[in-house]
Order: sequence, then C-alpha cells, then structure tokens
Amino acid sequence: MFKMLKVLEQVRKPTMDLPVEVRRKMWFKPFIQSYLVVFIGYMAMYLTRKNFNVAQNDMIDTYGLSMTDLGLIGLGFSIAYGIGKTVVSYYADGKNTKQFLPFMLILSGIMMIGFSMSLGGSSISIFLMMAFYGLSGFFQSTGGPSSYSTITKWTPRNKRGSYLGLWNMSHNVGGAAAAGVALFGSHYLFGGHVIGMFIFPAVIAIIVGFIGLRFGNDSPEAYGLGPVEELFGEEISDEDIDAEKNEMSKKELFVKYILKNKVIWLLCFANIFLYIVRIGIDQWSSVYAYQVLGMSKETAITGFTLFEVGALVGTLMWGYLSDLANGRRALVACVSLVLIVFTLEFYQHATNEYMYLGSLFVLGFLVFGPQLLIGVAAVGFVPKKAISVADGVKGTFAYLIGDSFAKLGLGLIADGTPIFGLTGWAGTFAALNASAVICIALMVCVAIAEENKIRREKRIQRNLYTAKEVL
Repeated sequence: MFKMLKVLEQVRKPTMDLPVEVRRKMWFKPFIQSYLVVFIGYMAMYLTRKNFNVAQNDMIDTYGLSMTDLGLIGLGFSIAYGIGKTVVSYYADGKNTKQFLPFMLILSGIMMIGFSMSLGGSSISIFLMMAFYGLSGFFQSTGGPSSYSTITKWTPRNKRGSYLGLWNMSHNVGGAAAAGVALFGSHYLFGGHVIGMFIFPAVIAIIVGFIGLRFGNDSPEAYGLGPVEELFGEEISDEDIDAEKNEMSKKELFVKYILKNKVIWLLCFANIFLYIVRIGIDQWSSVYAYQVLGMSKETAITGFTLFEVGALVGTLMWGYLSDLANGRRALVACVSLVLIVFTLEFYQHATNEYMYLGSLFVLGFLVFGPQLLIGVAAVGFVPKKAISVADGVKGTFAYLIGDSFAKLGLGLIADGTPIFGLTGWAGTFAALNASAVICIALMVCVAIAEENKIRREKRIQRNLYTAKEVL
C-alpha cells in the first residue's frame, strides 16, 4: 500500500539552465498531458456518479424504491463526498495533485462495482448501496480540488478563468455522456437490467484511472521548467510570497488562509445555496418531468442530458467573460444567478416538451457559471500551497449541507413536507428560488472584496512601474 502511495509524492527538479523563452516553448507538451489527465479523469468520475440520476426511474420500477429511499442513498454520497473534500484535499496539498485524481478514480470505480452488486429493495440493500455509493463519493472528493490545484500551478493568472472554464466542461461532458454510457451498459451488455448502468461506467473509470497515472505531472517545476509566473512574466501573488517568506506549514496556511479568511467563508456559504439550485435541478429533473409534467421517460432523460449540454456551452463562456472582466469572477457570477431566478419560472411551468427541454438547456448554461467562478474566485485569495484545501472546504459545505438538502430535503418536500407554507413541487421550487437569491447576496459581498483586491494590485503595479522609470 505504501509503495502505491509513492505515486502521490510531489516531484520538483532544479530549474534548467536555459533562457525563459526556451523553457516557455517546452511548457505546452507536459501541460497538455497533465491537463488531459485531469479533464478526462474528472469526466470519468461523472460517468460513475450521474448514472445514479439516470437509473432512478428504473430503480423505482424494478425495486419499488421511494424518492426518500433514493434521497437517502444520495445522502450517503453527499456526506462522504463532503467530508472527503476537506480531509483528502488537506492531505493532497503539498503532494502530486495530478496523480491524486486517477488514483482515486480507480478506487471509486471499484466501489461502484460493489454498489451494483448490492442493488435491491430491502433495508440491507439500501444500507449497502448507501455505503458503497458513499465510499465512491469519498474517493471522488478530491477530483475537483486536485484539478484546480494542478491547473493553477500550470497556467498564467490572466488566462486562468478560460483554462479552468474549459476544464469545468469535463463535468458536463461526463454528465451528458452518463445517460448514453449507462443505457448502453444496460441494454447491450446486461439485457436491459439496471445493473448494467453501474457496472459498465465503473469499468471505464478503472481503465481511465490506470492510464492517467502514467502521464503528466502537477506543475512545470516537476520538469525543471521553473514556476509558471517566471515562464509567463507575472508577478508572484502576495499570498504566495507570504507563504514562502514565512515558510508556513500546512497547518499555518490552513488557519490563516482558510479558517481566518472571510472571503473563503462567504464563498463556502454561497456554494451551499448554489448547490441546492444545481443539484435540485440535476437530481430531480427527470422525476419532475415524468411524474408532474407528464413527459415520457425518454424525454425526461433527454432533459437531464440537455442540462449538461447547456452547461457544456456555458461554462467556457463564463470563465472567458471573467477573464475579460479582469478577474472579476464574483461580479460575473451575479449576472448568471439573476438570470437563473427568471429561468426557473419557465422550467416550473413548462407546458410542453420544447419549453421543458429549452429551460433545462438554459439552466445548465447559467448554473455552471457561478459553479465555476466560485472556485476560481477562491483561488485568487489563497497561496498555491493551499488551493486544494481551499476548494475542498467550500466543497465540504456545498455537499454536507447544499447537496444533502437538495437530494434528501427536496425529496421530502416533494413527498409532502411543508416549506414556506408550501408542499409538494411548489415548495421545492420555492426553496430553489430562495437559494438563488441568497447566493446572489453573498456573491455581491465577494465581488466587493474582489474589486478591492484588484484595485490594490493595480496600485502596486503602477508604483513599481513608476519606480522603474525613475531609476
């Protein structure tokens, strides 16, 4: 086991005695290898996660599960995933974050094979499904934080939103492909049985994980190319200077830049409410369409897929827009959140198939904007050595509270538990709208802090430029 963990150790080589222009030309090949590993690896994680959403109606029909049963199984994933976001990501900082993703993908795939073997309608089966799905979530938890850390170490700040936006599409490629992969496994390999929706994606994940361990690394320093700031002529951030100058330990970084960082806490709470919206749509759209809007199962699954396709189109655009806005990630996120509130009305009151499918496409386009930008905003307020845990902590809040409420809480509301004096799906949509509004208020606060930071950095750059002219 300890020999296996050696693949997670960080490698740093002395910078080559070559001009920076030469090293910059050598940057692309190892970067794209590393980038593809975290992109394809995270995409594969979604194949073994979103197949559960696709399989829900079949699990209800085959095993007689209720929406509350499905919510409990999803809750097991959310709790384990949320805890792992901080625990595993804390361990990952200072390690080879690029290797973490494929390694954990393999373990997650093994757990999903166990999940498929435990399918059933008894209380024991539900317990086993919660356990295996939860362990799969724990192993997947560091996928996003490790990707953020790896990409940030490789890319210049002025293009970070675009690169992370492009990577963020892996959510959507995986989510959109999940239905097709799951249905293929079921219909062509397991005679139409729901078990194929879980085994086939798990096997793909394990294969992708082993291939991913062989390519790329977590930073240009691992190849002797030097830090990315040197390669692209950028100033080292105040946070990185502070961490290096004071030789801060992992614990000290965690206390100063996470526990005592007001902006990170704002982003944590914003992420909670965003996840209620995102997972609330993602988790229950196929059930809502089938049971309330009277759509066919095929149309319901198409809507689920279009939600991911919309996100695929939107996620890159929102990251690029935040780069054009000179790093004002929170401000751009607020624009998207306001549009979400209006689009939810069209989704709730869809009167035909086209209105339902169109609203889900637009919601996917909008929701993954703030999904991306909350993470990119967090990166700007911490040093590189704390990126994984910073992204992990906000993920912990999102999954332990936001995701759990979206899966179990909204399921209970849909089953008749009142909220705001409303029950059923009317209460569910009231919760979604309230969550979006609260998220807007929190992101406005982050936007103010972000603006102050941008202006402060510009003043410092102007002063340095003036000092150089004087000299």
